[in-house]
Amino acid sequence: MQYSVVIPVYNSAAIVGETVDRVREFFLVQGHHYEIILVNDGSRDDSWSVITRLARAFPEVIAINLLKNYGQHNANLCGFREAKGDYVITMDDDLQNPPEEVSKLIESVRQGHDLVIGHFESKKHSLMRRIGSHMVGWLIRTAFDVKDDLVLSNFRIIRRDVVDRVCRNTSVAPYIPGLVLKYSAHRCNVLVRHLPRAEGKSNYTIRKLLGLVANIMFNHSTIPLRYGAAFGFIVSGISFLLGLFYLLRTLIDGVGIPGWATLVVLMSFFNGVLILLLSVIGEYLIRVLREIGTFRSYEISEVVRQ
Repeated sequence: MQYSVVIPVYNSAAIVGETVDRVREFFLVQGHHYEIILVNDGSRDDSWSVITRLARAFPEVIAINLLKNYGQHNANLCGFREAKGDYVITMDDDLQNPPEEVSKLIESVRQGHDLVIGHFESKKHSLMRRIGSHMVGWLIRTAFDVKDDLVLSNFRIIRRDVVDRVCRNTSVAPYIPGLVLKYSAHRCNVLVRHLPRAEGKSNYTIRKLLGLVANIMFNHSTIPLRYGAAFGFIVSGISFLLGLFYLLRTLIDGVGIPGWATLVVLMSFFNGVLILLLSVIGEYLIRVLREIGTFRSYEISEVVRQ
């Protein structure tokens, strides 16, 4: 068996070298055939120089430089398409996923699973990131219709056939955790350690969280459309009942003082609902146009290997 380790790299010049050293040490001690694919996702520091030196020093290391910052999921997808292994392992570049814990993933996947995801015994993330992870996890299970109560993380091992299915996906905004769930059948969690970030600070921000949520909802689900339609039906029902009430009151009590204020408020509210629904539909149309166009989700500027 050969294992491909895909590591997206972003502003990690100070730590990515140690990450690669520890991954190499683990596989050399275990005696596994392996390759390490480092995908530089538009880093603004010296990360590309560091991983270039690693690729020239070790034949099992491949360095890929993306044209600009496309995000972690596109970087992982790029690594998937380069990987040759029977199993693909994904992990972060900051040593929060100890490479020694890979043995637990390998042991579990050999029991017949096609996807094994690391479940951290205790997360060392900030409160905001933990809340965001729970919210995104619920959204993924809803959007991708996954019944398994799995805890998701970027530390996982994926069988080759699942990777091939993910690579055939042509979405301009791929979401790897959802795609591997969608294209796998036998998945599970395994408890692993999670360490504090060794160097630097997290690149996880509220802006990125909101962008991620929008991509999942509009690119991989019909949740906004379904909920928007449900809201529209509810408002229509209330409007019908309200109109019936005013009609009956007029027939019984006659015409009173003209309710211009009520009329204006109701028209404004209902027009606002219509604009909301049109905005949701418009967002889907934008994404459909992007999907049927020639836009690629990432571009490679350079690949370095021995």
